[in-house]
Amino acid sequence: DPVRIIRAVRFMAKLGFTLEKKTAAPIAETVPLLANVPISRMFDEMVKLLQTGHALASVESLKALGLHRGVFPVLDAVFDESRSTAEEFARQQAFIRQALQDTDRRVGEGKPVAPSFLLACLLWHDVLAGWRKNQEAGEHLVPALQQAIDGVFDARIGDISGRGKLGADMREIWMMQPRFERRQANTAFSLIEQARFRAGFDFLRLRADVGEAPVELAEWWEDFSLGTDEEREALLEAVREAHRSSGRKAPSAKPTKVAGARVATDADQAQAELTADESE
Repeated sequence: DPVRIIRAVRFMAKLGFTLEKKTAAPIAETVPLLANVPISRMFDEMVKLLQTGHALASVESLKALGLHRGVFPVLDAVFDESRSTAEEFARQQAFIRQALQDTDRRVGEGKPVAPSFLLACLLWHDVLAGWRKNQEAGEHLVPALQQAIDGVFDARIGDISGRGKLGADMREIWMMQPRFERRQANTAFSLIEQARFRAGFDFLRLRADVGEAPVELAEWWEDFSLGTDEEREALLEAVREAHRSSGRKAPSAKPTKVAGARVATDADQAQAELTADESE
């Protein structure tokens, strides 16, 4: 069973041992056999690999054995350097490392870990590249993101129809990101009531930690989500006042570029499209 190769990596990371040379030697020549394993089984093995509480060590073990490319389509996306500059790739890797470390910490603390959140982190820059490409081709903000998500699911995961809420949760986390840019009352109050708000916010905070999103934006949403009614109104009023002073039409965080993609586009366009998205 070639899947034993992956299980060996999992035990290496979990138990902290290395493979004996004679045991490791056949891996390179037997890796092609993994192509005969059903995609669904390989996907499940990858999720197990990343939820042992030793996700970061598992990825390092895959690298050490040359298995970080060409085995799991999701990890192929993680290590794809062709879509970004060296500086952007370094920032992307910092984002992934932080996500893996946070996952390991949660497992160590006995807290639940949602595979949808970690997978959303691993595939985020693949989605982002497609989102940028679609917008450059003339597609509007929200449809461009939706199409990018569909493309990544098809290329990296395959059929997710039988995986319950996994795909829906990943999509919701990604779709929340441009909505965080808008800090109007109707958007803010509806967003914090969503079941996946915390996951979407944690994702935003990770982006802010590595410089992909404004730290001020993440702090504002944390204060808003935890604040009283009076504190929330004060936060909204501060945003309104800031935009009255700057002459902007719609509250939005300062547009930022992430991996070459402009996350916040024209405020009027974003407002119209995201409002329509909320009503669906």
